[in-house]
Amino acid sequence: MSAGKTTRVIDLHAHAVLEAGFNQAGAYGPEAGVEDGVPFFRIGTYRMKPMSYRGTVFLDVDKRLDLMAQLGIDLQLLSPNPLTMFHRIEADVAARFCRIHNDAMAELVARHPGRFLGAAALPMQDVDAAMRELERAVTELGLVAAHTGTHYPFPLDDPRLDDWYRTLVALDVPLFLHPESTGGATGPDDARLGRFDLTILLGYAYEETLAVATLVLGGVLDRHPDLDICISHGGGAIPYLVDHFERMGQLRNWPTLHGGSFRNAMSRLWFDAHTEGEAAHTMLVDTLGTGRLVYGTNFGGWDTPRRVDDFAASLTANAERLMRLEPGTSRRRPAPSRS
Repeated sequence: MSAGKTTRVIDLHAHAVLEAGFNQAGAYGPEAGVEDGVPFFRIGTYRMKPMSYRGTVFLDVDKRLDLMAQLGIDLQLLSPNPLTMFHRIEADVAARFCRIHNDAMAELVARHPGRFLGAAALPMQDVDAAMRELERAVTELGLVAAHTGTHYPFPLDDPRLDDWYRTLVALDVPLFLHPESTGGATGPDDARLGRFDLTILLGYAYEETLAVATLVLGGVLDRHPDLDICISHGGGAIPYLVDHFERMGQLRNWPTLHGGSFRNAMSRLWFDAHTEGEAAHTMLVDTLGTGRLVYGTNFGGWDTPRRVDDFAASLTANAERLMRLEPGTSRRRPAPSRS
């Protein structure tokens, strides 16, 4: 950021690990421990190691605030840990975990007014339970977004999700989609991704690309034109593959592509601009423009930016629009009438 910045920076990609949720999902943990001197984080039968959240910005709020000040981040949307989305375990266990998580998230946000917003964790394997918990999280706890994985037990365009999407619109909150880091309670669905950190390096981009394709081609945006969905990491490989989708859309004449343009249909989605490297950043902006980009850092992760630049501040108005914020504040605007 240039010296003497006047525009605040809003970070919409910042995961938080909440200790209140440890060991609250029965056999699935989540559990933090040390084995043979190596720290691990366990979800079901899967242990990610080395992995330690203690003493980091994920668990230590003072360290988070210090790093935010160092980077020049004014406001963060805190979201669930991708390791603990639990969309494919028993529904009652997931629902209980999400309630505990959301209570703790609301308490954390309330302790630091003006610095944090909170997104709700939700048991997407039970759509009715997810709708109930989102309503509680928004109307009773004051959380301002839904945050889920990209891989439910059914596709993102499944008709059983239509009431879920209507609930998001009725509550006037956005949905953030971020890939899970595991198969739900085991290692990666594709065992080949279990090596070399490929779950993160490749698996995330695959899931994000698939999410965009499913939402657009499955007609979700047509059925729910007032729905706001934001995809993490610039939509995965979409900037690279968009011309493939565009050409195939003209060949297949998919009915959800009005005028045959995948690119135009996709423009109704939002995208987290957190990508790695100048080439990826340039491709993202050249492909999608900036009108539906919001700034994100993956705060505390291996790819957290070393500095916040002017591009981050240029996306603040987008973040305020997506999050329904009064300009310059952390207060939500009144929900519009949809009568």
